[in-house]
Order: sequence, then C-alpha cells, then structure tokens
Amino acid sequence: VRRGGLVGGRWLETPAAFPVQDPASGEELGRVADCGAAEARAAVRAAHEAGAAWGRLPAKERSVCLRRWYELMMENKEELARIITAENGKPLKEAEGEILYSASFLEWFAEEARRVYGDVIPASGKDRRILVLKQPVGVAAIITPWNFPSAMITRKVGAALAAGCTVVVKPAEDTPLSALALGELANQAGIPAGVYNVVPCSRQQTPAVGEVLCTDPLVAKISFTGSTATGKILLKHAAGTVKRVSMELGGHAPFIVFDSANVDRAVAGALASKYRNSGQTCVCTNRFLVQKGIHDKFVEKFAEAIKRELHVGSGFDAKTTQGPLINEKAVEKVERHISDAVSQGASIVTGGKRHSLGKNFFEPTLLSNVTTKMLCTQEETFGPLAPVIKFETEAEAVAIANAADVGLAGYFYSQDPAQIWRVAEQLEVGMVGVNEGIVSSVESPFGGVKQSGLGREGSKYGIDEYLEIKYVCFGGL
Repeated sequence: VRRGGLVGGRWLETPAAFPVQDPASGEELGRVADCGAAEARAAVRAAHEAGAAWGRLPAKERSVCLRRWYELMMENKEELARIITAENGKPLKEAEGEILYSASFLEWFAEEARRVYGDVIPASGKDRRILVLKQPVGVAAIITPWNFPSAMITRKVGAALAAGCTVVVKPAEDTPLSALALGELANQAGIPAGVYNVVPCSRQQTPAVGEVLCTDPLVAKISFTGSTATGKILLKHAAGTVKRVSMELGGHAPFIVFDSANVDRAVAGALASKYRNSGQTCVCTNRFLVQKGIHDKFVEKFAEAIKRELHVGSGFDAKTTQGPLINEKAVEKVERHISDAVSQGASIVTGGKRHSLGKNFFEPTLLSNVTTKMLCTQEETFGPLAPVIKFETEAEAVAIANAADVGLAGYFYSQDPAQIWRVAEQLEVGMVGVNEGIVSSVESPFGGVKQSGLGREGSKYGIDEYLEIKYVCFGGL
C-alpha cells in the first residue's frame, strides 16, 4: 500500500491529501496525495525524459521487465485483491479474479512486445525500396475508472510499455490504491524510473489534472475508460494538439433471449452478465429482451436464481456475491430508474429497494412489464437492476437493441444456427456474446462502436493503439 504519487520513480508527497473510503462501511482507509496540475506536468516531463531510452531498448528487454512485473503481481495476488475489495467493495472472489485478469495483460503484452513487425513493400522503381517501420507514439496519458481499478490499468499500460511508450496514469479518485500498488511492483520489477508514473487526485483536482494530460504537447496519446460524457470533454481537449486517442466509453448492452434458447443456460448467462460487480461494469447487461413464447418461464427462473444464488454483504465475507455500490449517488440512480419504471407500469418481481446492511447496498432487482419508454431502457443504470422487455419477432428485438446511440457489448441466446449468424452480424456493437454472458478475455479485442468509443484494447490489436507507422523510401540503389 502506497499513498504518494509516483513521478520519475520516486514517491511524491503533496501539501494536501484526500480520503479513500470503504464503500461498504464508509470508513476512511487512508489519505492519498492530492496531485494537481504541477504534479501532472512533472509526471509528463518524467515520462518524456524516460521515453527515448525505453523506446530504444530491444523489445526482448522490455518483454523481460513486463514479465517480471506480471510475476510480482502473481506473487502478491492476495494482497492486491484485498486492496481492490477495500476501496471498491466488490466481493473478494471477484477481486481475486480481477487480479488474475489484470496480470494476464502484462503477461500477454510481454509476449506481444517481440512481435511488432514492419513491412518491406515491392516498389514500382528498380532503384528504391519501400520500408514500413512501427515506432512508439511517445508519452501516453492513461485515465482509468473505479470499477476495475487494476485491470483497466494493465490492459492499457501493458500495451503501451510493450510498444516502447511511457505512461502517466490518473486513476479514479475512489480507487487510487490499486494504481499505486502496481507502481510499487513496477519499481520492484525493474521498470525504469519515469516509465510508469501515477498522479492520484481528488474529484476537485481532476479537471485540472485531466486538462494537463490532454493538452500538454509532450503527451502524444490519451487512453480513457469512463463515461461517454467525460470522453467527449477529453476529445475536445485532445483536439487542440491532435493527439492519438483510445476511448472505451459507456455501454447499454442488450441481452436477447429467443424462443429457441436453452432457458436454463440463458438464466445462468443473465445472472453472470448482469450482477457481476453488482452491475457496475461497462459490458454488463442493461436491457433484457425476451421473446413472447418463453418470456414467463425465463422471468420465473431468473427470479428464482437471483434469490438462490445472490447474497448481499461485505466483500470480505466469503458468502457475498453482491457487494456495495461505489457510493450513494450510484444507489440513487438505481432508485430513480426503478421509481420511473414502476410509475409507468413495470412490476417488481424481486428486490427493488436498498438493503438493510447500509446506504450503499442495494437488493438485486428484477423488473417485468418493462417498455422502451422507461429510463432504465434508455440510460445505463450501472447497478443491480434487470429490466425485462417482452418482444414478438427477431426483427423487433434487433431494432430495439440497435436503437441506442452506444454499442459496446451485446448478448443473445439462440439454438438456431441461421438466426445466430443473422443476429450476430446485425447487432450494432463491438463485442457479441452468443450463448455466453461473459466475453472479456486477454486474447480478444475489447471496444465498441457508435458513441461507445474509439479503438480496441487487449488482443493482438491492442498494441497498435500505441504505435505510429513510418514509411521510409530508400532510394538511389
């Protein structure tokens, strides 16, 4: 556990500090350095100064550093998971899963570092050769959310460092301890000073720090995961110096269950997709669309599974599957969506109110008789609320699913091969789960379409986000 900023390989204290709270109890876990614009600029300079040497290192040497960082994460996985549960609230078992997922990106990009290939292109003239080189873009600003405080960092930073870039990480103000713990392990792994920098800051300092990271001419690239509204602000800042950007923004995932589906498998997938991290994931289902022929059966079995499988409690309790929401504002949004739906005729099948454990805990909730006019089907809830819409035809379901102006993930269950091909191709999303409720993996490209973002993370494509293509015309031969 570290509480200072990390700039140029050194731990930095600031005159002011901000509290990090346990969302389950509301108790203060500790106070963290509240970095401002000056610290952000210093971190950018440190990253820039470290960039030339890091970028010129043989790929194998960068690979070895990333591999050692991965090994240290695995050696310390229990402590890292406890940090996540303490500051984020998710059940310890989920936190442990996140650390394994997080570490896997360092392992993956340690391997990909040695596979950044250029090209030799046949030229039209005999006296020249056409070469294509791939080179690091430079300093990358990494801005990450609170819901996956470790994995959202390594998915970006692993690719950046593998490509030869250096980074400045601004973690979410709710969960800075995970980013700082990764910094401690980066130092232990031998990552050179200035290659990985962290500038934690309070909500009050966030606009100033964000503006520095998005406007400083030494920053060449911005990678952001968060809301669509914030992403648009960062894009406007980045436009002034025409920076490269990757944006993984809001989702509004549909989950379609067709009459041909295996209902039991659909229910299991729905439970995993909706209630992981208490519904606080960008790819979790926000709208359930169930075909008329199996609607009642699905709702009945889904309600039974919620009551049987889900247990609300502290993340450190072994029985817990549903921890607290991140703060009271998140709880109020869930309440607002339920109130709006019920006022328009929706029925509460199970749940529907705050849990007796405390202000940030909410009962896993299932609504039926939902329509597309309700807030919960128009906005991303980001909480443990599952609204079910009944539909009649495939075309109707696809039209409802595609009506959103975002398109990150989408899911559907069907056992009709022709229908699977049609729907998978027609859904306007970046990732599709067919008879699967969980789609994320280190090997697969993660990202969305429409207003869900730009670029892809993870997979063999993720490293390209941090590379420039340089054409070299070699003449006079």
